Amino acid sequence: MEGAEPFREFVVKLHGRCNLSCAYCYVYELRDTSWRRKPAVLSAALADRLAERVAEHAARHRLPAVRVVLHGGEPLLAGRQRTGHLLAALRAAVLPATRLEFAVQTNGTLLNPAWMELFHRYGVRVGVSLDGDRAASDRHRRTRGGRSSHAAVERGLELLSGEENEALYGGLLCTVDLGNDPLDVYEALLRYRPPSIDLLLPHATWQFPPPGHDPAAAPYGRWLAAVFDRWYAAPVRETRVRLFEAVMDLALGGSVVTESVGPDAPPFVVVETDGSIEQPDSLKAVYDGAAATGLHIGADDFDTAARHPLVREGRRGLEGLAEECRRCPVVRLCGGGLRAHRYRPDTGYANPSVYCADLKLLTTHIRDRVLADTRALAGRPA
Repeated sequence: MEGAEPFREFVVKLHGRCNLSCAYCYVYELRDTSWRRKPAVLSAALADRLAERVAEHAARHRLPAVRVVLHGGEPLLAGRQRTGHLLAALRAAVLPATRLEFAVQTNGTLLNPAWMELFHRYGVRVGVSLDGDRAASDRHRRTRGGRSSHAAVERGLELLSGEENEALYGGLLCTVDLGNDPLDVYEALLRYRPPSIDLLLPHATWQFPPPGHDPAAAPYGRWLAAVFDRWYAAPVRETRVRLFEAVMDLALGGSVVTESVGPDAPPFVVVETDGSIEQPDSLKAVYDGAAATGLHIGADDFDTAARHPLVREGRRGLEGLAEECRRCPVVRLCGGGLRAHRYRPDTGYANPSVYCADLKLLTTHIRDRVLADTRALAGRPA
């Protein structure tokens, strides 16, 4: 494939609309408006075509496993029949030599026993988006009519975390809000017994910086460091926090493939409800059409997408970073941060992240704590 790495994860926009109206949503509330021009739902015909494309890509590269993530919008708005059709088509098309892993990222408001029966049938792991307790979530995660969504999410999480469903519980995804106390948020998330937590920085660029942006004070880094200290000091590991674990592994010389930190981005691609093939969704925070490639699963295979100049540019790792980043002593920990967060209209992505100060504070805080403990365990002076 002329050096282009194959995709191992396919993010499928099963439904392109949502029953919530989250103020920070990168799909509907930031720079991109392409959702208005796309169908609300992935058709059965495109679902079948997608299954064929995933199968041929997996077979061509003899991939031992591929992951398909159902996304949106709110993917459960597609209904169980359409969702089941896609899952069945993928299972029928992908050869037994490749293990199929299914996941869904949902706001949790529509989860019910019938959905869980379908997810058990296909082994779909379920991730739920939640920003903390009711007060924290209601700051941004309200219904389209302005009402609280928290009670509906709680009902979904009670079902998902029950004994009969806990094997499918993928974890919680939380967007950092400086207006919410970090420790209160963490304790609120723990109440739902998540196997893992993803803490995400709100999508922002140098042109449109995040709320409270202050490189001198690094408030996002301090918010995350407070949660890290609470999580790390617990006598028993209460849950996984992917961001913290990734930085710890990198600090100890490991190799981690994650989109948010580290030098290597995960090899995934997005398929929209109209069948178009796109770059990572976070680019929708940059400018209108920033994620587009002009490719479509009807005419183009995923090898073509992997060779696309925009896709290859986004997967250059350390080579694709600004010179200032490549010289930075913590670049192998933060990896320059998320690509979308580096954007400036005049210089494109050749910049440090708008969260540069926050990432530097957090990654050095984690590194220094972990390395000091490692030396102490080895009997060496810190």
